[in-house]
Amino acid sequence: MTRRRSTILAAVTVLLASLTAVLLTTGTAEAHGAMMKPGSRTFLCWQDGLSSTGEIKPQNPACAAAVGISGANSLYNWFSVLRSDGAGRTRGFIPDGKLCSGGNPNFAGFDGVGNWPLTHLTAGAQFDFSYNAWAAHPGWFYTYVTKDGWNPNQPLTWDSLEDQPFLTVDHPPVTGSVGTVEGQYKWSGALPTNKSGRHIIYSVWKRSDSAETFYGCSDVTFDGGHGEVTGVKDPGGNPTTTPTTPTTPTTPTTPTTPTTPTTPTTSNPPGSCMAMYEITNTWSGGYQATVTVMNHGTSAYTSWQVGWTLPAGQTIGSVWNGTLSQSGSAVTVRNANWNGQVAADGTTTFGLVVNSTGGNAAPSPTCQGS
Repeated sequence: MTRRRSTILAAVTVLLASLTAVLLTTGTAEAHGAMMKPGSRTFLCWQDGLSSTGEIKPQNPACAAAVGISGANSLYNWFSVLRSDGAGRTRGFIPDGKLCSGGNPNFAGFDGVGNWPLTHLTAGAQFDFSYNAWAAHPGWFYTYVTKDGWNPNQPLTWDSLEDQPFLTVDHPPVTGSVGTVEGQYKWSGALPTNKSGRHIIYSVWKRSDSAETFYGCSDVTFDGGHGEVTGVKDPGGNPTTTPTTPTTPTTPTTPTTPTTPTTPTTSNPPGSCMAMYEITNTWSGGYQATVTVMNHGTSAYTSWQVGWTLPAGQTIGSVWNGTLSQSGSAVTVRNANWNGQVAADGTTTFGLVVNSTGGNAAPSPTCQGS
């Protein structure tokens, strides 16, 4: 009887551990986005770093320094400067000197000073703002500006900002396809008056359906411009020296569009499935990564797949919580038998080990759910 009871207890322990693992990997999905006009540091540095190989190689020295601190993931995930526990809090919650990262250590490099890409504006003019809606959720947008005489050679502090936002927008609609660069919240409003020279426009996006809050710094100069950007490379790969209007990337989902062998039928709208690839550990000759699959649709998935193109010099060593198939450099990971179900606004994850003879460049995955 004792032996039988021990066997039953062991089985129950294994079952509880399995259920716990499922619960830990299925949670509430996050929204994602960042200011595009005037461009935030992460957005313009991502744009500056786009290369034909899909790697992020920023030319702007401030952007390169930020990546040196925070890694390339900070630009692959340029739309993720967030605090899940923010609840719209600002002063007293985000420490001085960490406003541009929102206090998120994954983006600490963007708190630094330097010659960041600049958007040229005219004080007091009407301006067409846009904020990316990589994953859309309802909420409010608040935009602040630095005080006259603030020091651009010091990290941003709360005392450097005007006390009240110069513009607040209440639940603006989304235009374009969510899950792409073209998916955006758009609104028009007057820029601050009586401003000249270098300043920072600081944005806060407070969700109304969760505590998640986004933060971001947009470096601007009030010199009579109309939204032109300098400090990012031109389409030929050369740094700009005169104001030019940046070309909005037309990539349908992520910086590069990998080829996937198959595409499942899905009842959710395009862009509802999102995959985030994060390198969690590195060593000489390889790294470990976690991929989060997010369902931003209104109905549950019963299955999903994630695809990407392996960067040169990388091979897959192992995959867990997913089923791997590969054709040349095109990689597909489908759900395992136990984690195909992803609730609306839910997530799940899988992991992998990658062998690398070159750099540890993170690929940009696409995702489909059905």
